[in-house]
Amino acid sequence: METALRERFWERYSLEELTQPEWEALCDGCGQCCLLKLHDDETQELAILNVACKLLDTHSCQCSDYENRFDSVPDCTQLTPALVKEFTWLPHTCGYRRVAEGRKLAGWHPLLSNDAERVHRKGVSVRGFAVSQDEVPEKYLEEHIIAVIPMT
Repeated sequence: METALRERFWERYSLEELTQPEWEALCDGCGQCCLLKLHDDETQELAILNVACKLLDTHSCQCSDYENRFDSVPDCTQLTPALVKEFTWLPHTCGYRRVAEGRKLAGWHPLLSNDAERVHRKGVSVRGFAVSQDEVPEKYLEEHIIAVIPMT
């Protein structure tokens, strides 16, 4: 049985108060959280790559095995309300981050636009530039750095 989403839940409730279906619906489908990251312990910087987890379908920007992702990718991180605040690398466009920061969802967000393709047309998703980690040997990962952000 599918649980109905409460009206404009993202404006009325905190992340901690969301039901599981509401939590899932808040994802904008950009795929940015599925890009690989390299943490430099020395500099405390995080390098973001254009290389996506092997489970990410780089066209749809959806996990190809969402239900079993932790079995297939042990270092896959379960995003939680607490981690949204901790993961400063989440893009400013991220629905979870926007709600956590008290900001409105972007107009292209599927909950507002009723159009899951709009995130791609707006150029927010990883479609068109992300490559699967199956295509990049580990020794070449550093060649795929697209951003470096401080973690302090």
